[in-house]
Amino acid sequence: MEQKKLTELSLDELWQLFPITLTAHQDYWADWYKEEVELLKERLPCIERISHIGSTAIKGIWAKPTIDILVEIPREEKVVDLKGTIERCGYICMAENDSRIDFNKGYTLQGFAERVFHLHLCYEGDNDELYFRDYLQTNTAIAKEYERLKLDLWKQYEHDRNMYTSHKGDFVEQYTQKGKLLFTGRYDNK
Repeated sequence: MEQKKLTELSLDELWQLFPITLTAHQDYWADWYKEEVELLKERLPCIERISHIGSTAIKGIWAKPTIDILVEIPREEKVVDLKGTIERCGYICMAENDSRIDFNKGYTLQGFAERVFHLHLCYEGDNDELYFRDYLQTNTAIAKEYERLKLDLWKQYEHDRNMYTSHKGDFVEQYTQKGKLLFTGRYDNK
């Protein structure tokens, strides 16, 4: 029997192959981010801003060992025009609409590779993730509360990424809004 491609697997098969895993913060995640940024900057000269987001960007909390990268491009560019370039960097397109495309890298038919990345390509200013990250980076107690929430959800939704993410939604939204108030204008384009 011919082996399926990742893009041919059902959602249930993907969740079994790629369960939610959490691990203590690793300092080398920052290095992995920097190395991937260099590759992306070589291939995508139109980057307006590139940022390390997600839990791996927050020291001291457990995280999925996946480096989340937010790539903002100027509005005069078209996200769809960059799709092929990003795919040639080893990424697989997971979701797309007119203003945002999400990619994964490091997913194989044998499970996770050593280095796993999620790349979020969007237009400049579509960057709420930065405010959530910044709020948690400057509020250790809230970061630890987020860690506890994730640890509580981990085993319950180990094979259901959508439910795991959904149950974090209210927390993420609450502290994103607080971050936007606290850091108003921080990421406005000058």
